[in-house]
Amino acid sequence: MYCTRKVTDDLIWIGANDRQHPIFEAAHPVPRGMSYNSYLLLDEKTVLFDTVDRSVQTQFLENLEHALDGRPLDYIFVHHMEPDHAATLGDLMLRHPEARIVCNGKAINMIRQFHATDPSGAILVNEGDTLCTGRHNFTFVAAPMVHWPEVVVSYDSTDKILFSADGFGSFGALNGVLFADEVDWERDWLDEARRYYTNIVGKYGPQVMALLGKASKLDIQMICPLHGPVWRKNFSQIIDRYVKWASYEPEVQGVVIPFASIYGHTETAANILACRLAELGIPVQMHDVSVTHYSYVLSDCFKYSHIVFACPTYNNGVFDPMEHLLRDLAHHNLQNRKAALIQNGSWAPASGKLMTEILGGMKNIELLQVSVTLKSALAPGQEAELEALAQTLAADLKGEKPALEAETSAKPRGFVCKICGFIYESDTLPDDYVCPICRRPASDFEPVQ
Repeated sequence: MYCTRKVTDDLIWIGANDRQHPIFEAAHPVPRGMSYNSYLLLDEKTVLFDTVDRSVQTQFLENLEHALDGRPLDYIFVHHMEPDHAATLGDLMLRHPEARIVCNGKAINMIRQFHATDPSGAILVNEGDTLCTGRHNFTFVAAPMVHWPEVVVSYDSTDKILFSADGFGSFGALNGVLFADEVDWERDWLDEARRYYTNIVGKYGPQVMALLGKASKLDIQMICPLHGPVWRKNFSQIIDRYVKWASYEPEVQGVVIPFASIYGHTETAANILACRLAELGIPVQMHDVSVTHYSYVLSDCFKYSHIVFACPTYNNGVFDPMEHLLRDLAHHNLQNRKAALIQNGSWAPASGKLMTEILGGMKNIELLQVSVTLKSALAPGQEAELEALAQTLAADLKGEKPALEAETSAKPRGFVCKICGFIYESDTLPDDYVCPICRRPASDFEPVQ
């Protein structure tokens, strides 16, 4: 049985929702499901705007045949060849051999790769090309790397609709709604729209800004994305967010604390810091990176202006879940943030130095000097160090000088064994010293950097 909704008098949403698969793209949890949007235009010529993921193929095909009501399918606009939008394209070409595919040259190559077929009669379009379907006139706009190289968007100058491919999309099934103004978008959809953008498109901020620049020259009255609700009013809600996300500007002046804690001691320090920040009126969010999927943590790192990474040393390195998060932040080009560190290590704290190295490879990540080192657990008196860190963060957020100065930093003084990482805490190292862990001589030690 078909399930469709009208977008305009002659444009029909014929997509479908998947609530059975808990993971999107084999990576991202989607507890609220996922929508796969496809649209059919019933003009003098009929136009299908993209297909769908194979998980919802049956519903999509029923919707399409009902909406066509016996008419031939004249055109298939392929905006994006990723399989969540084009997995069913091959089957559709067999069902509707009369349809002419409209795409660019890169997409044609991907059709050959994914579907082992060479579409006959395809219409290749480039930046600025147009196509008339009767009442409607379409202009094609290249959007390379938003977020694949073949992506194009199309603009209907008649009804002033932008078909935006993955742009302005969101995680989440539509649950009967179609338009963003049918829900409280800020309350119910913003977080999933941010998580979708940051994890799927976040790496390509400059390319998104380029597309936003092109879109700003168009008179847009509606935006039809391939995931999530359709926009027909209050465009600033989503566009203003996209400008911030694409330019890596934080939405919230506050602190997110991603922490990893094996036995709870690092978590205790993170909790105390969060309490002190809250007392100072600073917005704060915490995530246990061993429990919370990294896609949520990455999203909040895009959201907040300051980040405190709290992590134990593990096998002389960074504890695995935290290292995964840090690498993921680097891969998604997170930048323009201020960060601080809490490190832990029972005999050779090294996570602070190693986290610093990863952060140092990222663009415009300023590491605040006030950090905290734990030796197994918080020692008596170390509450003052966490207070100093909270004061420093609060002062930086408010543009003030900190009320307290840090008493220690994340860099322990002394000498580190180059073999096992043991740290000998002293200003001098005896010539006859032997490492108590690996029994190496003093010559295998170097000053802590």
